[in-house]
Parts: sequence; C-alpha cells; structure tokens
Amino acid sequence: MEALLKEAFHQALKATDPYRLTLRALPPFRPDLVLAVGKAAAPMLRAALDRYGEVPYHLTLPQGQDPLGLKAVFARHPVPDGESVRAAEEVLSLLKALSPKAKVLALLSGGGSALWCAPLGISLPEKQALTQALLRSGASIQEINAVRKHLSRIKGGRALLATKAKVHALLLSDVPGDDPSVIASGPFHPDPTTYAEALAVLDRYGLAFPEAREVLEAGAKGRLKETLKPQDPALRRLTWRLVGANLHLLRAAQAFLRREGHRAVVLSDRFGGEARALARFHAELAETIRSHGVPFRKPLFLLSGGEAQVRVTGKGKGGRNLEFLLALYAHLERPLYALAADSDGLDGNSGAAGALLTPEVWEKGLDPRPFLEENDGLGFFHQVGTLLVTGPTGTNLNDFRLLLVD
Repeated sequence: MEALLKEAFHQALKATDPYRLTLRALPPFRPDLVLAVGKAAAPMLRAALDRYGEVPYHLTLPQGQDPLGLKAVFARHPVPDGESVRAAEEVLSLLKALSPKAKVLALLSGGGSALWCAPLGISLPEKQALTQALLRSGASIQEINAVRKHLSRIKGGRALLATKAKVHALLLSDVPGDDPSVIASGPFHPDPTTYAEALAVLDRYGLAFPEAREVLEAGAKGRLKETLKPQDPALRRLTWRLVGANLHLLRAAQAFLRREGHRAVVLSDRFGGEARALARFHAELAETIRSHGVPFRKPLFLLSGGEAQVRVTGKGKGGRNLEFLLALYAHLERPLYALAADSDGLDGNSGAAGALLTPEVWEKGLDPRPFLEENDGLGFFHQVGTLLVTGPTGTNLNDFRLLLVD
C-alpha cells in the first residue's frame, strides 16, 4: 500500500508536467521577449523555445535546480538574495527597453516572489529578515504577499507598469484559489491590497521592522504610488491564462487510483489555515468514515490540497506537510496510510518532499508531542524511516495529501 501512495503522487506529477501544460497553452504569436521565473520556469521556457525557436529570454531559477541547458540566474528561495535583486533589475531593464509594438511572453510559477526582488525603500537585509519573519509567523501566503508587493518595484503589477509592450502571461498556480495577483506576487497583475492592509499584517503578527513600517506608513498616507489596481488602463496590454493548478494535480492522482480499481474523493484544493488544525479535521473525518460510513463509504482514498501555515516556535526542521502528518498521527485513534508532500519536492527547510504514515509508524511507538513542540517533523520522520525524498521536481502546484480510510 505504501508503494501505491507513492505511485499516486508520482503519476500526478507526471500528468501535470509543466512542459506539456505550457506547450499546449502557448499563444500563436512569436514573442519578442520571454521571461520565465519560478520553480517550473525551466520546463515552461523550454516549451516556448521548442515552439518558437531562438527568441530573447530571461530565466530565473532557485539555486540547485536544473536549467535544462538554458542560461539562467540562480537565486535563493524562499528568502531572496543578491542574485534575486540582479534578476529583477535585469528584467525591469529589458521591459523598459521594449517599444509599444513589442510582445512579451511571461511564464510565471510559484517561487517567483523570492526570485525577483527589487526592494522599494528598504535595504535587502531588511527585506530578507522581514521575509523570514513572515514565513515563521504563520501568516497566509496572501498576507505575506500583500507586504512583499508594497515593498517592491516589480511585484503587484509594477512589472507591467515598467513597460509599454503587450504582455501575455501563462501561470502555473501554487496558491489556494489560483489568484493571479498572488502567484509570484503578481508582477503583471492588478493588486487588490493596499499599503494600509500590508501595514496591518505587520501589526497582526507583532513584527516591528522600522524600515518597512516607514515605507508602508508613507504609502498608507498617500505619499507613495500604489501598486497596479484593477481599473488601471495599463491592463489593456495584459492577457493571461492559467495552465496548471493544484486541482489538476489532485484529479490526476484520483484518475490513477480509479484506474487501479480504488474509490477516491477530492475533498478540496483550497484547504488553508494552521497545519495542526487541518490535521485534526482530516483525522476526525477519517474516524467518522471508519466508524459510521459517512459522509463517504469505506474503503476509499481522500485527496486534498491547498496550503497550510505553520507558526514556528521551536528549533526543529520541517515544513507544513511534515507538520500536518505529525499532527495527524497525534490525533488519529487508529493507524492508517497517509502521504503528504509539497509538489515542488521541498517541504519547508526539511530537504524532503514530505513523508508517509504507515501502520509501522504506530508500531514504533514514538511520542509525537516533543517533536510538535519543536516543529521538528524532519526529526520524527527520519527516526521512523518514512521520509519521502524526491529532490526538486521542476514544478510547483502546491501541496498533495492522500489518506486511505479502510
């Protein structure tokens, strides 16, 4: 059964390969410039070059990812670095040089927020520290990006404002709800959030950061220009299409399991909130199905996606999927099989994609509570021997959770 869960994850990734998703969605015109950024940027760009031939391009990837033989800028993720700044400045320069007759193809995937970093009014060290604090605070991706967009010269539609060219964007979504303004912090899309809302995020999570606050407060008082808004005439130059999302990943796994003769249900692709609360919900649902056969008959597989948050208070290593599984193990009354992983192959700072729960984990009798206190999902699943290690997958379609209720 453990092999079946792993194969379902593998087949889902195979069915949602960014190269194929991009190739079938490319526009008929030959672009004058192709910009690709994010964890799926290399295969997306390779699809464009295979279709159009040699065209000018700029590729930005996370460090350690395969560029597929292409020239690339390698920057840090999830916290930006100097290469992130260099990449953003190069992209802005390329955009500014284009004429109104030029056509840009923008290939955007998750991770772009960190990979293109053009700080507005603050230093790079302040931006790095603030990003790290936001990631550890438990803030949602929408809240994090509201702050990042208002401290950037490229996010929140400002890349579109930097050029007179027409832009066609293809997006691979790693965010619940597939909001284009959130994917890679929406460099070409309108931003519904404001400076005041970004400032409220810092207040909500008790984050000081005086440099950032000074900028956000100035913007909230109207002394700085806002990000691109939905009514801006610049949007007449933008067209876009969503080419892949978390739901496609879940449905691909569902189709595979059904071909193998199993019943499988997709609960939702939009689960968010705190990882431990999400784990409690899944545990209670599984126990209700096992005990009463509602709302689904057993046996069946439960699939869910989205993106949970973790409020980091301990010193361990892990990610939201390891935290989810660790809490699920703590809440379940009886053993079951489960897999949770990040589709990009890297869950938090663990170095693993995720892990599995199997009946053998219960047999080992390891207490999950000390590991939860330290946010140390990596330590727990390393000890029980069920880490799922894939390396970078070259895609980013958010989280994948699979439970067998029998």
